[in-house]
Amino acid sequence: MSEKRSLGFYILAAFFALFVLFLYGPLSAVFILSFQGPNGGLTFPLNGVSLHWFFNLFERQAVGDFGASFGRSFALGLMVMGVTVLVSLLAGLAFRRRFFGATPLFYLTIASLVVPSIIVSLGIGVLFQQLGFRPSWFSSAFGAHLTWTLPFGVLIMFAVFNRFSPTYEEAARDLGASSWQTFSHVVLPMIAPSLIGVVLFGFTLSYDEFARTLMTSGSANTLPLEIYGMTTNVTTPVLYALGTVTTLFSFLIILGTILAIRLVQGRRLRP
Repeated sequence: MSEKRSLGFYILAAFFALFVLFLYGPLSAVFILSFQGPNGGLTFPLNGVSLHWFFNLFERQAVGDFGASFGRSFALGLMVMGVTVLVSLLAGLAFRRRFFGATPLFYLTIASLVVPSIIVSLGIGVLFQQLGFRPSWFSSAFGAHLTWTLPFGVLIMFAVFNRFSPTYEEAARDLGASSWQTFSHVVLPMIAPSLIGVVLFGFTLSYDEFARTLMTSGSANTLPLEIYGMTTNVTTPVLYALGTVTTLFSFLIILGTILAIRLVQGRRLRP
């Protein structure tokens, strides 16, 4: 208990403190500046403290459409999340057994992780135009986001099923359970925390994706594109207020996911 810390511990602690400062320092500045007074600007010092710019978010803006862009990002995130969870689960179940072409299919699935996002966006956008379709957030952008979220979901499911013992399923079948009963009452509850993780990855990666949306969303912006467009036009702290609200929204999603995982784990531990 009285053993002294080594020099390496303090070096790593200092490095971690710098990392946290670099990560959350700019975020804290945006958070503070979002509480500027009605006559405040985009820089320090604060000219009063108020919630004026948060209320201004719900008013009609000369530049930017927060409500519509948020609705598109939220709907797109839910669509991508649902498909990511379903396909990742099915892929994880399918790859539990070897089949012809499994290795090339696996590498094709994760190949999009190493391809620059802007190249994927440009390719999908050009393809839609060549086929005579108009790019939009619910078609071409939807496909572009799946090239980003699916590899993460598939890798998570692969890691889960590589450690999953088939003896649980064998025991259920020995007790007379059907294939569906084995999956729904044995397999699904055990992998539920990991599935919730895939849900979090699927939604958050899509919700704040910029590069793969840039060339594929058509004329209707998602929230990241709307924020980027506003940076060259908006000269009021309303942009900081928007950043604060969206950041808090992201943290609430993460908190909800953690609570859902704890709830699932609590139910599994009940006798």
